Amino acid sequence: MMGAMATAAAAPLTTAAAAAPLTTLSRWYLYAIHGYVCEVMFTAAWEFAVRRDRRLPGVTSVWALFIYGTCILSVERMYLALRRRGVPLPLRCALYTLWTYVWEFSTGLLLRQFDACPWDYSAFRYNFMGLVTAEYALPWFCAALLAERLVIRTALRLRLHRDPAEGGGRAARGGGGEAGANGYLKAE
Repeated sequence: MMGAMATAAAAPLTTAAAAAPLTTLSRWYLYAIHGYVCEVMFTAAWEFAVRRDRRLPGVTSVWALFIYGTCILSVERMYLALRRRGVPLPLRCALYTLWTYVWEFSTGLLLRQFDACPWDYSAFRYNFMGLVTAEYALPWFCAALLAERLVIRTALRLRLHRDPAEGGGRAARGGGGEAGANGYLKAE
């Protein structure tokens, strides 16, 4: 009996039913954290480029978690629909950038009603109501490209194993096994 259990545990994972895609909420969480970290890194780089501040004081707001998570989840849905229709990558990224401006403006306007909007682009030459600025078009386009090519595509490929014996760590596979498996999370 123990031999049969060890053989089953060491067998490679072969069925799609054994691993489930990440839930929408799990992907939203990944996107929220990704956006949050990118915001901190961008603001730190901006402070260095503009003010030569070597402390790299990156900042953001807790509101950014909701804003980025929801925005990138929407971009994920757009990516799936546009890719199916054969829309080329540069046009997809332009559409994601346009969506980002609409989302940033909308959430900023809503937060401003409660005196809670954490950004103000009024000092930029090409701003609209201080909520969006054309000067960020290229950074948003690049962020959209990275979001699709790295973050969204990877998140959609990740699979969650519900039981450690189904393909988790090396112990579950008898010390050998598939490259790329890490704990309970695995990319196909």
